Amino acid sequence: MRLSLGLLGLVAVTVSARSTEFPPPDKLPAKPGLPDPTVMVDGSKVTTKEEWEAKRKPELKALFEHYMYGRYPAKPEKVSGKVLFEDSKAFGGKGTLREVEITFGPPEWPKIYLLVAVPNGKTPAACFVGPNFGGNHMLTDDTRVRIPTVWVYPNSPGVKDNKASAAGRGQQADTWPLAEIVGRGYAVATFYSGDIQPDRPHVREGMRATLPEQKGSPPGDETATVMWWAWGIHRAVDFLATDPSIDPKRIAVVGHSRLGKTSLLAGAFDERLAVVIPNQAGCGGSGPSRHADPKAEPVDRINTAFPHWFCGHFKAFGKATEKLPFDQNDLVALCAPRPVLFTNAAEDLWANPSGQFEVLKAANPAYKLYGVDGITAEKMPDVNHLVDSRLGYWIRPGKHAMSPPDWKTYMDFTDKWMK
Repeated sequence: MRLSLGLLGLVAVTVSARSTEFPPPDKLPAKPGLPDPTVMVDGSKVTTKEEWEAKRKPELKALFEHYMYGRYPAKPEKVSGKVLFEDSKAFGGKGTLREVEITFGPPEWPKIYLLVAVPNGKTPAACFVGPNFGGNHMLTDDTRVRIPTVWVYPNSPGVKDNKASAAGRGQQADTWPLAEIVGRGYAVATFYSGDIQPDRPHVREGMRATLPEQKGSPPGDETATVMWWAWGIHRAVDFLATDPSIDPKRIAVVGHSRLGKTSLLAGAFDERLAVVIPNQAGCGGSGPSRHADPKAEPVDRINTAFPHWFCGHFKAFGKATEKLPFDQNDLVALCAPRPVLFTNAAEDLWANPSGQFEVLKAANPAYKLYGVDGITAEKMPDVNHLVDSRLGYWIRPGKHAMSPPDWKTYMDFTDKWMK
């Protein structure tokens, strides 16, 4: 049985019923500094992993839903995939390339078009999954790969009037270097983020258009775009878990920039993701909301520039981040005891590389509950030195980008923790 539009909305609201107990943002107490993730809202201290699992994890998820990312939508009752094409001799015969149409609701709902590359003879393989910025066709010149028909970013190659074209084929292949990933023995699965929700505000499209329109109601904990994208990653994992060429216990989520924010949220809300890798995710992702670094993006700026990424309640904290009942170290803590790797670039100060290192350190108490270490380094490493502890960190020279050197680091980290 498929979920109806009304039923999905009802279930989504029911899942977050706890959030109705939380006070308005202006009634929250000020708490300077990164909070201890093991301290409950009422001030009590969680001292065991059993208490963490039963009490604090659900509380933190509800807090993030209510005050930052919006309600987590209900999981569909059925997710199915249809292979659109498959080439078992891709990458010089070293891998298989396929594209899969994933359906998870009524026929009129959006679909995810998942590009999957798998190494031949090494299955079931560990797999990287995550959304891309321009469409699957940007990652390969294979003419069988579908070109998106929904809105796409205007600055992407081959795009005119926000519509993708064949001129973009293969133009961003270095952001998801499929052949190199397969050559290291990993599978990789990616889809255009706009399949789930195009990245523009004030337009009822994508998954946003599947829920009843709330006319006249003030924005509060409505599902925001970053949450929709994370939910979309989970639907891709639903399919990958049924693919015999993929090891469902070794799936790592990865994303860059705003999609890095998405990958961290997706990892925090889904324990099937064995390793979590947000690349240069910055404010609203791997960077702390509480900071005074003039070179790093602040909460009020990101909410003004991208009002659709976060829910309405988050706007209230733009000039009062000390009132947030959490910070991004709590989002990392939700991933415990799984490995998390923050990757950065030395010139990308807007993403707050030093603040991200402090976020990892402040997540350590949750990992201690499981009897494991989080990040073991006391200070930020030099460029190109990978800290490969369970909470890992790496910074390279250069600017804001997702590139083959980043991917080499992702795979070096997962070689230790997942392969």
